[in-house]
Amino acid sequence: MTLGKKWRLAVLTLLTASLACNIPGSTGGEYPMEETRVALAIQQTSLAIQQATLNADDSAEILPPPAATYTPYPTYTPETVVGVGPGPVGPMGNPTPEVIDMDASIKGSNILIFEDAAGDPSLAPVVAQTVRAMNFSGGRVINTGDAMGRFREYANSATEWDLIIVAAEVRSGFSGELFELLYDHIDNGGAVIIEVWYLNQVARGKIAPILSDCGVGFFRDWERDYDYDPYKYSIFWLDTSHPLLSMPNTVRAPSYPYPVWFGDAGDLLELTPGGDGVLVGGLYQDRKSDYGVLASCLDGRMVIQTFSSHDYDWELVQPLWENYITYTLINHYEYEQ
Repeated sequence: MTLGKKWRLAVLTLLTASLACNIPGSTGGEYPMEETRVALAIQQTSLAIQQATLNADDSAEILPPPAATYTPYPTYTPETVVGVGPGPVGPMGNPTPEVIDMDASIKGSNILIFEDAAGDPSLAPVVAQTVRAMNFSGGRVINTGDAMGRFREYANSATEWDLIIVAAEVRSGFSGELFELLYDHIDNGGAVIIEVWYLNQVARGKIAPILSDCGVGFFRDWERDYDYDPYKYSIFWLDTSHPLLSMPNTVRAPSYPYPVWFGDAGDLLELTPGGDGVLVGGLYQDRKSDYGVLASCLDGRMVIQTFSSHDYDWELVQPLWENYITYTLINHYEYEQ
């Protein structure tokens, strides 16, 4: 019992005793029985007060302290960011996301082009005109035309090329070590677009490692004589939802040729193990793994076309080339992150 409790009990006892002593007739008189009854009542009341006081004090001692008020942390919802890289360090020592301006990145790309149609005045250079229409600025865009020596020089320069385009349509013999330069560029994360009709001649040569990593290979040669059925040379899209066919232009398949080239119309592709190649265009809608003429691979950083651009309608081919360039550059920048 605490010191305070003892004092309160003593005071109550003295008060009760005092009341009992001051009751009239407590020392004898006319009403001894009444005096006794009153004294007992006072004593019981005193005991009840003492017990209630003790119970109240004891209860107060064992009550638990009030629980601390809990304030929950606010719920954190992360932002959805398209194309992010490490940004400045935040207050907690963690890098903050930095949104990439993909349009600005594409416009400022370094692009190296080999397009041998530039050496033939009868042919409009598809790639050169497409690149010009896309208004690149801020980067370095070099078109070497059909000059393989100049292409080799620029490919070996200190410039970090974002995209290298090889449009070997006029059968100029782009081969050998030039494909080795392409392989090194791809291996360093760069994007590449290859238009080639003569895989049957070079598939086992220096281009072989590129095709192997891509997951596509030479399936068979594709011939066309002068007495040809145009519908046998129509191209079908094998996956109409593929972004290569809709970004930024929705392009219908080149369904009817206007041939410039006869004899060898190009080559047909097939999927092979070891890569992520996808056939996007081919000769038959129900053949998804062979008879292909357009493929994408390497996480979208590479596009390979095995038909000749000038054999089909310019209004279809030119926007398709814009899609090739946009698609491979987007995937190149996303790969870098």
